Amino acid sequence: MGLVYLLFILFKGNIMSLTKSTAVDQITVTENGIILYREATRIMEDGVQLSQTYHRSSLTPGQDLTGIPANVVAICNTVWTAAVIAAYKA
Repeated sequence: MGLVYLLFILFKGNIMSLTKSTAVDQITVTENGIILYREATRIMEDGVQLSQTYHRSSLTPGQDLTGIPANVVAICNTVWTAAVIAAYKA
């Protein structure tokens, strides 16, 4: 699970909890080794989802993985063998 931000709002004497979380919820590997992944950002209030947005990214074999979520890096390191990288660059 990604970062979670917790905010407390005082509204008419009630404390409501808002959370924002980001998680990779979809990873796809194409036949030529490209990795596609989707990150979902969810805003929750007291356990009820208020909104959800998506951000999609793609990675090509051999690409620098700095700043990429750990679960995506694990898939890349498994899929991107020397042969896959060489075939992609050919």
